[in-house]
Amino acid sequence: MINKNNDLENELIEKEKLAEPEAVINDVEVIDTLEVDDEDAEEELIEEDADEIAANILKMKSEQISLENFDWGKYNNKWDVYSVDERSQLETMYDKTLSTIVENECIDGTVIAMNKREVVINIGYKSEGMVSLNEFRYNPDLKIGDKVEVYVESQEDKKGQLILSHKKARAMRSWDRVNAALENDEVITGYIKCRTKGGMIVDVFGIEAFLPGSQIDVKPIRDYDVFVNKTMEFKVVKINHEFRNVVVSHKALIEAELEQQKKEIIAKLEKGQVLEGTVKNITSYGVFIDLGGVDGLIHITDLSWGRVNHPEEIVQLDQKLNVVILDFDDAKKRIALGLKQLTPHPWDSLSAELKVGDQVKGKVVVIADYGAFIEIAPGVEGLIHVSEMSWSQHLRSAQEFLKVGDEVEAIIITLDREERKMSLGIKQLKPDPWENVETRYSVGSKHKAKVRNFTNFGVFVEIEEGVDGLIHISDLSWTKKIKHPAEFTQVGEEIEVVVLEIDKDNRRLSLGHKQLEENPWDVFETIFIVDSIHEGTVVEIFDKGAIVALPYGVEGFVTPKHLVKEDGTPTKVDDKLQFKVIEFNKSAKRIILSHSRVFEDVKKAEDAAHKKGASDENKKAAKKVKSNMEKTTLGDITNLSALKEEMEEQQKKAQQKDKE
Repeated sequence: MINKNNDLENELIEKEKLAEPEAVINDVEVIDTLEVDDEDAEEELIEEDADEIAANILKMKSEQISLENFDWGKYNNKWDVYSVDERSQLETMYDKTLSTIVENECIDGTVIAMNKREVVINIGYKSEGMVSLNEFRYNPDLKIGDKVEVYVESQEDKKGQLILSHKKARAMRSWDRVNAALENDEVITGYIKCRTKGGMIVDVFGIEAFLPGSQIDVKPIRDYDVFVNKTMEFKVVKINHEFRNVVVSHKALIEAELEQQKKEIIAKLEKGQVLEGTVKNITSYGVFIDLGGVDGLIHITDLSWGRVNHPEEIVQLDQKLNVVILDFDDAKKRIALGLKQLTPHPWDSLSAELKVGDQVKGKVVVIADYGAFIEIAPGVEGLIHVSEMSWSQHLRSAQEFLKVGDEVEAIIITLDREERKMSLGIKQLKPDPWENVETRYSVGSKHKAKVRNFTNFGVFVEIEEGVDGLIHISDLSWTKKIKHPAEFTQVGEEIEVVVLEIDKDNRRLSLGHKQLEENPWDVFETIFIVDSIHEGTVVEIFDKGAIVALPYGVEGFVTPKHLVKEDGTPTKVDDKLQFKVIEFNKSAKRIILSHSRVFEDVKKAEDAAHKKGASDENKKAAKKVKSNMEKTTLGDITNLSALKEEMEEQQKKAQQKDKE
């Protein structure tokens, strides 16, 4: 059953295909037979044809005839006033009047209309394009009829409008134009958009180029804002292709002309010639003067005979003044100018009666570590070296004595009118403390001094300003062994001294501190005799031995082998033991002791007495050893009693001072 239905459908489709062209031909024949004589007849005919067309369409639908292959052009030819050939010729002629445009390409167009917001541009297409007037901001002289380049963004937008862009067209062609301008040294036009750090941003062919502030004009620019929104001519001076940076210059356009003017002006210059100029720029090191097309420099030292801290103290911008030509260089186009040279040098008017030794008064204008410059007259200065500020030998900074602006009196030490130099001194206003030093600080006299400095070999002290002396480290104490002066005193402290020697030529005194007391070693020689035994305290132990504190503030030295105790235990710091003097050296101030000798000698004496039957001689020897020990430990030596009391009193004072 299904197969029969399929065969029936196929048969119907074949009939439709055969009937379709026949129906079309019949319709065409019917339409071609229609003729219209007048308008009424034509209207009637149109109505009849419409009815006929509608009937045919209904018939075709009823017969299921396809309209896809229906020739409507042939159907409408009845109302076409042109033949096919004529219409083809007319279409060809019309196409020739239109430009063939492609989207995303740059073409040239003509401005045909303008208003406050838009520019109408004809590119030869069937419709004109509109471009915002802001895209022509760089060209304020744009007018109708000007040729401009545009970029075709779209042939037709949703509203059927041709979309063009002048900005994009300039951007696409800008790099070629910029490179060509640099290679050919062309002059281009740019629009200054805004100000930036160090210069301006310029729109050149749609590219933002940098105009350095120094390249705007040959003269320094004080107000950059006056150039914003202006159109100027420039030259491309540098292109960085890697970063796509462009640098332009307006100054380069006028430099060539100025260079020629410079040559003409410099050719007429002569040294010593006086010209009028205008202050063009002021720097910390000098002033630039415009001489009418060429610049010269007045160095800060050539502005005034006096000392100048900054050129603004002498001149102002745009000030007109006369200058003298000091020197010029034809090759480098440099001109050195002077202002102070137009007035006489102050040294020339310095009093001829002024001489070395005279007292002058002036003002401190400059101060440095090594000294101070004093202006005694405008343009006349003298130097006070720091060594001439005080009689003290301790050189200090000049700032400790003077400051800028101080009014001081000084004595002229040297005066050289040819070199125009003068040295001054203020210490000469006071008497020299070394003139009568022999009478005020005679040898053996005692004084108080202030500790100024230490060295490894002694202490430098100052008795009064300008009078210094040295206490050698060996002259600090009779009894203590001092390794460095810092162990004995401190900088800034007062110390009592005795004048040992005077060196007036070198302005030095040799001083001593221990000489304030008698030499105790003269007495020690009678106390600490060899083989005498004394009680001592171990104060320090080291590899080579130990230091032992003996009575009367003296110290002795014990070697390791003489530190061994009788029971064999090691000796410790602060142990109190009996020591025998085995060596006394007065000149070297050295006492060598032994603890082991004390019990060893007793044992030897006892052994000897036992072997010889306790002979009288051995007994006397042992008795002598014991009596020596008893006598020295009791301190009953009559000729030492006074010295002992004096030393004990000194120890008490020293201990009290340490506690304070």
